Amino acid sequence: MSQDTQTAASFQLKSASVSLTALELYHFDPDDFEATLRDKISQAPGFFRDIPLIISLDKYEGPNAELDFFKLIGSCRRHGIQVVGVRGGDDDQRRLARNAALALLPGGGRRDSNRNAQSEDDNGDESAAANETVTESPAAAEPAPVESGKPAKIINQPVRSGQQICAPDGDLVILAPVQAGAEVLAAGNIHVYGPLRGRALAGIHGATEARVFCQSLEAELVSIAGHYKISEDLQENGWKSPVQLQLKDEVLVATPLDKA
Repeated sequence: MSQDTQTAASFQLKSASVSLTALELYHFDPDDFEATLRDKISQAPGFFRDIPLIISLDKYEGPNAELDFFKLIGSCRRHGIQVVGVRGGDDDQRRLARNAALALLPGGGRRDSNRNAQSEDDNGDESAAANETVTESPAAAEPAPVESGKPAKIINQPVRSGQQICAPDGDLVILAPVQAGAEVLAAGNIHVYGPLRGRALAGIHGATEARVFCQSLEAELVSIAGHYKISEDLQENGWKSPVQLQLKDEVLVATPLDKA
C-alpha cells in the first residue's frame, strides 16, 4: 500500500448554507460610518456580536475614491463584526474589495445585472456556461422557501439564558418560556408557548413568509429574514400579550393572536 493511500485526507470541501447579514452601503465616510455603526450596535449588542457581514454595493452612490475597505473593515472589527465579502458593485469597486482580501459575491441590483450581462456578451458562451455552475450564497440569492415537508423541531424545556436552539430546515416549536439572554433560530416559523424574553430569529435563510408566534411578547430582539426590531421598538405594540409577528412591506409587524 502506498504512502499516499495510508495518509488520511486533511480536509473535504462540502456545500454549506449559511445565513449572512448584509450592510447596504449608500456612501462611506469613516467617521459617520463609525458613529452610525456604534449606534446600531448599542440597540442590540448581542445580535451583532461576532456576526459575519457582507457589504452590499448594489445601491452605493458615493465616489469610488472614498470607498476605503480597510477603514470599513477596521471599524467593524473594533465592534466584533467580521466583514467577509462584498455583494454587487462595479469592476473598480470589486477590485478594491479584492485588494482588501474580501470575497466577491454576485449582486442583485440592476447595475450589477447590467455589468454581468455586458461581461457575458464580451466573453461569449464560455462565460455563460461557467455562470450556470455558480451557486449563490443565501444572502445574495432569492429567498429560499421553507420546505414544508420538514418536521418541526420541538423543545419541551425552557430555553435558558446563554442557550441557542436552532431549527435549520423548518419550524421551531418551544413548549416553554424562552428566557432573557437565550436565542432561538429557525428556517421557518417560531412558535413559543410561553413568554418570549430572549432573541428570536425566524426565516434565517431568507424566507420572508416566516412568522414568530408567542404567548407573551417580551423579547430582546425579533428578526424575520434579516429584518429586525429590538425591545424598545417591540414595546410599541402587543407587548406582554399573545401576538404573531410577520413582515408586511419589509416592516416587522405585531398582530394580537385573537385578531390574526
